Amino acid sequence: MNEIATGLTGGLGLVILVVAGLALVLYLVPIPLWVAAWASGAYVGLFTLIGMRLRRVPPGTVVTARISSVKAGIDISINDLEAHFLAGGDVVRVVNAMISADKANIPLPFKRAAAIDLAGRNVLEAVQMSVLPKVIETPKIAAVAKDGIQLIAVSRVTVRTNIDRLVGGAGEETIIARVGEGMVSTIGSAANHKSVLENPNHISKHILSKGLDAGTAYEILSIDIADVTVGENIGAKLQIDQANADKQIAQAKAEERRAMAVALEQEMRARVVEAEAEVPRAMAEAFRQGNLGIMDYYRMKNLQADTVMREEIAGTADDPSASPRK
Repeated sequence: MNEIATGLTGGLGLVILVVAGLALVLYLVPIPLWVAAWASGAYVGLFTLIGMRLRRVPPGTVVTARISSVKAGIDISINDLEAHFLAGGDVVRVVNAMISADKANIPLPFKRAAAIDLAGRNVLEAVQMSVLPKVIETPKIAAVAKDGIQLIAVSRVTVRTNIDRLVGGAGEETIIARVGEGMVSTIGSAANHKSVLENPNHISKHILSKGLDAGTAYEILSIDIADVTVGENIGAKLQIDQANADKQIAQAKAEERRAMAVALEQEMRARVVEAEAEVPRAMAEAFRQGNLGIMDYYRMKNLQADTVMREEIAGTADDPSASPRK
C-alpha cells in the first residue's frame, strides 16, 4: 500500500509539473497570436514573441498593430513597433493614424508619426483634423476705433493640422492670441466704428493677410466674424476724466493763489503794525529837533479822539442792540 501511495503521489506531482511547464510554455509562446499573424501575412517568429515576453512588451498589442498595418498595405517592422512601445508611445494610435493618413493621401511616415506621438500630441486626432478642419471660437475681444467707440467682436477661426509643423509648432492658444491681436489692430485703425459695422469682412481680410499661422501646428483656412457689438463710448469717458483732472488742477492752483494772497495780506499788515510802532519814536525825535510843537501834538491827539468817537457812534448806529457807553 505504501508503494502504491508513493507512486500516486509521484504521478500527481509529475502531472502538476507538466501542467505548470505547459502553462509557462503557452505564456511565453502565444501560439494563437503566432497563428493569427501567420494567417494574416504579418509573420512574427516564435522566438520574437518569446523575446517580447521577456522584455515585458505585450505581444498582443504589438502584433495586432502590425496585422492592422499589413492589412492596410503599410509595412512597419515589428522592431519599430516594439521600440516605440518601449519609448512610451501608443503603438495602436500611431498605426491607426498612419492608416487614416494613407487613406486620405496624406504623407505620414512612421518616424514622423512616432515623433508626434512621443511629443505628447494625439497623432490620430491631428490626422483627423487634417481631413475634417476644426473651428475655434475666440472669446469676446474689445477694441476701440479712432472715434472713441468701443466694439466687442467674436470670430470663428477654421484651422486644419499642418503635419509638417506639428512637432515644435505652437498650439490653439497662440492662434487665438494672434487673431485677437489682429482684430484689435484692425478695429483700432478704423476711422470710425460705423465703417467696421458696415464691412466686418475687412477684419478677416486684414488678419489673413498677416500670415498668423506661421510657426504654429495649424493652417488657418478662414476667419469669420461671428458677432460685433457696440460697447461704451471710451473716448467720451477719457475726455470726462481729463476734464475732471484739469478741474482739480485748476482748483489746486486757485487755492495756491488764495493762500499766497492771504500770506501777502498778513505780511502787509505786519508791515503796517511795524510802521505804526515807529510813529512815537519819530514824534520824540521831532520834539528834540524842534520840528513838532506842543500845540501840534495836542491837535493830533484831539483829532485821534474825534476819530475814535465817530467810529464808536457809527458802530452804535449800525448795531441798535449795542448798549450805550456810560
